[in-house]
Amino acid sequence: MKELKTVTAPTGNSVRKGILRNKYYLYITEFFAGMSVMAVELGASRLLAPYFSSSQIVWTIIIGTIMIAMALGNIWGGRSADKNPNPDRLYIRIIIAAVWIAAIPVLGKYIIIGISAALVFTISNNFLICAAFLACMIIFVFPLFLLGTVTPSLVKYTVDSLDDSGKTVGSLGAFNTIGSIIGTFLPTFVTIPYVGTSITFLIFAGILLTLALIYFISIGMIRKQCITGVILFLLCCLLGFSNSFAFWENDLLYEGESVYNYLQVKDTDDSVILSTNVLFGVQSIMKKDGGATGMYYDYAMAAPVMAGKTDGDILILGMGTGTYAKQCRLYYGNTSIEGVEIDKKITDLAGRYFELPDSVPVTTYDGRAYLEAVSDTYDVIMVDAYQDITIPFQMSSVEFFTLVKEHLNENGVMVVNMNMHSDAEGNINEYLADTIATVFNCVYTVDVPYTTNRELFASMNPDALAQFEEGRSRVTDPELKIMLANVSAGIEPYKKGTYILTDDKAPVELLGMRVIDDLIKGELAYYKKIFREEGISGLLE
Repeated sequence: MKELKTVTAPTGNSVRKGILRNKYYLYITEFFAGMSVMAVELGASRLLAPYFSSSQIVWTIIIGTIMIAMALGNIWGGRSADKNPNPDRLYIRIIIAAVWIAAIPVLGKYIIIGISAALVFTISNNFLICAAFLACMIIFVFPLFLLGTVTPSLVKYTVDSLDDSGKTVGSLGAFNTIGSIIGTFLPTFVTIPYVGTSITFLIFAGILLTLALIYFISIGMIRKQCITGVILFLLCCLLGFSNSFAFWENDLLYEGESVYNYLQVKDTDDSVILSTNVLFGVQSIMKKDGGATGMYYDYAMAAPVMAGKTDGDILILGMGTGTYAKQCRLYYGNTSIEGVEIDKKITDLAGRYFELPDSVPVTTYDGRAYLEAVSDTYDVIMVDAYQDITIPFQMSSVEFFTLVKEHLNENGVMVVNMNMHSDAEGNINEYLADTIATVFNCVYTVDVPYTTNRELFASMNPDALAQFEEGRSRVTDPELKIMLANVSAGIEPYKKGTYILTDDKAPVELLGMRVIDDLIKGELAYYKKIFREEGISGLLE
């Protein structure tokens, strides 16, 4: 009979050097690695948002690619630690990850533009999905792959025997999880709003670099990778110390970030413009001459007339900087207006750059949650919370529009700005209009010329359209008269279909993505033709 051998785990003491002889430094490494992964993930959403939106689709791409990177890092890191359990290799990988993360503010936006430019001429469908996925793969997968090697390597260094392996691995997991929690809250509520995404990347890159340097100093060996890492990090700090994502804009009044948005305020010859997403245009506008905007806000001026209350109570969900509120005050005088805006920084910009009067109260809250919390009713409720493909699903459902109806006075009118007009069957606007038509008896739509906007008016009053026509005939202001005449010329009753959105099922991001793909194809068809016929030289000319 063969003698049974006692099996023991390889001792972590045999691979610990310098400060790693204290097991707590290994836990600290795990803590900051977990924190940095989450910080980079949140920073990724901000880096991509000005180009691809901040929709659930983009978040899915970010989370998916990061999980791929971490999984591959776990596998490779475990095998590497088994073959060569030298901690020097792990901390060199951390230095490389730190430098890569620090370089993201410097190079990331150029990579995004380069990818987008290349894909424009090579694919016809799902442009935003493909571009966002490739951007994530190129910019974020490698550093997070390296950070994915941390946990299996640390297990190798910390487990002394099989007797305490469960406790040790559990402790590492706890430190990683706690670090991830802090890495979620810290960028969202502190670093991104107060110092910006670029500096957030630099802060967490600096933490990782410091972690590795402390290890190498403790073993009395400064390797060339350490010196190179420090030099490259400092260079990235000099070049990446900026909150500017839209690097082609040089004349901005303001550029910054909030908890919710990337923000730009631009001054033109005749307007001041707020954009919350560079790729997708204007969120609010103030005309310097105080007149009509030439945009969908002018068409929304029909709502008070349709409600028969040009001096009534108006609620604006998605206040922005107050464009609609100021126009109602300008043309209707004694209206009582209040707004709801989820982003407090936008409200601050409204007073600073857009002359929103203090007499217009603005509540910082989600639009639907606000309606749930108050019992007030209004003559007009303006829903203007839809922006590119980031339509809040909770403000697009039957349940939401029922809530709006309950907060309207008798003969009250809801006006909705829909920003993705498309003629394709089953498009996002058709879903929204059908959903609204299941709640309101009377629904009317009008397209805004030279834009992708469509205004929708909804009421329980069967005479709403007749009331509008009668009311506009009494308007004396010349500019307002023109606005209402434009609405009258294009407004049509909406015939309800079968495309319904509910709280349980509202695929607004996918629907919006389809429309934007169609818009991009339409806009780029001319340039694609030149590229096919004349190549790059034709485009440059």
